[in-house]
Amino acid sequence: MWDYSDKVKDHFFNPKNAGAVVDANAIGEVGSISCGDALRLTLKVNPDSEIIEDAGFQTFGCGSAIASSSVLTEIIKGMTLDQALKVTNQDIAAELDGLPPEKMHCSVMGREALQAAIANYRGEEWQDDHEEGALICKCFAIDAVMIEEMVWANKLRTVEDVTNYTKAGGGCAACHEDIEAILEKVLKERGESFDPAAAPLAKPEAVAEAKPMTNLQRIKKIEEVLNSLRPQLMADGGDVELVDVVGNIAYVNMTGACNGCQMAAMTIAGIQQRLMEVLGEFIRVVPASQMPKLTDMQETTHA
Repeated sequence: MWDYSDKVKDHFFNPKNAGAVVDANAIGEVGSISCGDALRLTLKVNPDSEIIEDAGFQTFGCGSAIASSSVLTEIIKGMTLDQALKVTNQDIAAELDGLPPEKMHCSVMGREALQAAIANYRGEEWQDDHEEGALICKCFAIDAVMIEEMVWANKLRTVEDVTNYTKAGGGCAACHEDIEAILEKVLKERGESFDPAAAPLAKPEAVAEAKPMTNLQRIKKIEEVLNSLRPQLMADGGDVELVDVVGNIAYVNMTGACNGCQMAAMTIAGIQQRLMEVLGEFIRVVPASQMPKLTDMQETTHA
């Protein structure tokens, strides 16, 4: 499990400026619920001075995404738009006393939402789906321009670094070779050489390495997380139960109002993010209806 600073915990449990700003005249939306994180940033900008008088956020994602969004709104209130454009993802992370490397993409999402909101206010077009360059990571819709920018800005040097800051390569891994090519190109321009075996950026001292869990421990943790989420689901007439855990896939049953609900996919994505947050490892949450049948597994085994 990742260790977080007191500031991250405070902004997660007591988020500042949560919700949409009334009479907002600037809106920035980035991310995708299907990819696990989404942020909607609303601003109230003084038309005469271009000072951000109020800021609010609506985030779908993990605790780090909520904390990054919360602290961002605190940072930019009182700034002019030009001053706000100079805020970097490093500024957001620093204001939180650091984020685990695996969660730096949350600060990047905050910076992008801010850029999108300012572009929206100024009537400019801002591509929030990274269509500027060749699409590298199809799982999370990350293009080459985005990866190059993060490599330069954060001095990244490994595929793992790129995944931590952009999520690219964190899905099927088919894009790792393309990410390595970008790293090789940028590092050469920086006067360095790319080493595929290089260690990723050092983890902050506050972040302790988690010991690998046994499958029994993993199942217990998953059940604990689901039990913590059940009261909220039950209040809406639904429920969730763990059916099985196979490798990094948790099969669940959505029952009651959650079964067949139009928001079911969003609920499952939220559960998946929470599990990844607690377990500190990648895990997929899949409806039990999609479990391979025993006969299918036997046919695969004997094929």
